[in-house]
Parts: sequence; structure tokens; C-alpha cells
Amino acid sequence: MFTGLVECTGRVMKKEPIAQGARYTVRVPFAGELQRGDSVAVNGCCLTADKIEGEAVEFDLLTQTLRVTGLGKLEPGAECNLERAMGGSGRFGGHFVMGHVDTTAEVVSVEPVGQDHCVRIRIPQEYARYVIDKGSISIDGISLTIANILPDNVLEFWIIPHTWEATNMHTYQPGTVVNIEVDMIAKYVEKIFAGRA
Repeated sequence: MFTGLVECTGRVMKKEPIAQGARYTVRVPFAGELQRGDSVAVNGCCLTADKIEGEAVEFDLLTQTLRVTGLGKLEPGAECNLERAMGGSGRFGGHFVMGHVDTTAEVVSVEPVGQDHCVRIRIPQEYARYVIDKGSISIDGISLTIANILPDNVLEFWIIPHTWEATNMHTYQPGTVVNIEVDMIAKYVEKIFAGRA
């Protein structure tokens, strides 16, 4: 489980096709604190560290992961958000992020407003029922609060300077594909009520 508070960014170093998926090598600044088998959220997708050499960490991605997430679009040099799994004694500052990406979405616009940025993202229609005004959502592994819900399933976010600089959001432009994980609690509530019906 993760918090959606990105620890740092890294870069894709290598991308290799393998049977039923791909192997990615990512430069991870905190690699020295990892062990083989540890979970790392890469752009919000929970991956398992398989091989660690210096800051280079190798991850195997299944075909399912490449299909559901936007990781398959990342090429060497791409910046990505990184977060280690939440420790039992750590502070919980974001929201419950499982690292199980639900779908991808597209950045509609990025607009500087004073020191902040307004980012709008269009989510698929079938996931619109899981979002509420001022609710939580994970975008590329970043725990964000939905500022406004606009027509045509567009979500609006106001991004403070720290988040803009400390994550890969400063690379966003219209058309950028991002990973989406909707609020887990919303999905549980839906299932409970569906069972009662």
C-alpha cells in the first residue's frame, strides 16, 4: 500500500521486450535502501524490484500491466514518479493508494496561474462514477484532491509549486497519458450496495 506522496522522481534507463511483457530498468535514487522483492510504485503502478545495481533497478512488467497502464508508453529518458511501500510506523499523509492502476486518462490542459498550475484531465466515462468534488484520486501515483468536476468527465486540479517541481507533473502537456487509480473506498461502497440490490 502507498500514500500517493511521491518520494522522488527517477528516469527510465532501459526498456527491453521479454516473453509476455517487458523489463524496465529505472534509475531510483533510493535504490540503496531497497532489497530484491520490495514494492515500488512507478507512476502509481506497484512493481517488484527484481535486480538492483547501484541506482539501477530492474522491474518486470506483465502484458496485463502494459495494457492497463501507461507504462508501455514510457521510453528511455522519461521521468517517472517513485514511492516505496508505506512502512507500518510511517505517517499517512495522502490517501489509500494500492498501486493497482484502474485505467489511463489524457491530460486536456496545463495552465500556469500565478505560482500554481491548473491541470485538467479527462477520465473514461466508466470511471466517472467514482469521483466526487473534493474527493481523492491518484494520478501517476500522486495523491490529489479534485478541485472541480467539469462537463465531459474532465477533472480539474490545482497544483502547488512543491508538487509541480517534486513530481513528473512539470512534464505534462495536452495529450500526455497518465495512470489513474480511483478511490478504493468508492469501489467497495459500490460493491456493497450492488450486493444489497
